[in-house]
Amino acid sequence: MKDAFKINTKTIVATGLGAALFAVLFMFVKIPTGIPETQIQTAYGIGAFFAALFGPIAGAAIAFIGHAVSDSVQYGSAWWSWVVASGVSCFIVGLVMPKLHVEEGSFGKQDVLLFNVFQIIGNAIAWIIVAPVLDIVVYSEPVNLVFTQGVVAAISNAVSMGVIGSLLLLLYSKTKSSKGSLSTED
Repeated sequence: MKDAFKINTKTIVATGLGAALFAVLFMFVKIPTGIPETQIQTAYGIGAFFAALFGPIAGAAIAFIGHAVSDSVQYGSAWWSWVVASGVSCFIVGLVMPKLHVEEGSFGKQDVLLFNVFQIIGNAIAWIIVAPVLDIVVYSEPVNLVFTQGVVAAISNAVSMGVIGSLLLLLYSKTKSSKGSLSTED
């Protein structure tokens, strides 16, 4: 598990790139859900992808920075309860990193299942607990509204992470040489 928390130059560069992609997608590539201020955000698929490759610190930073920048540019300030929840969701997804075999060129059924279990748990904690509680405590938002928004966000972000994140991890794994794929000629 300690590899998940390792930070090197590659992780820092990936975090910067991931945060920029997250912010752009968060602003421009989203699908309305019908619930106020709650959309299906494609950015979470990218956040989950980077988190699964670079770990929880990178995942949390990408989602936190990307969401904060997006909110600040679009609305003039960040909605901090949801910015924190974004970071929490991708932090939890990043915890799966040492258990996946993507860097070895494999993203099989077991990896897909494990990735999706982590992202569903991460989204449930972030959006059904963290975001609504912080909305109530920090912004005095109505309880029934924030929990409705939280459930919709948890489901829509889990779909985004599950579909986009899984596809990106599968495609990325195909670019890696699988272990034992090279053989010597006699």
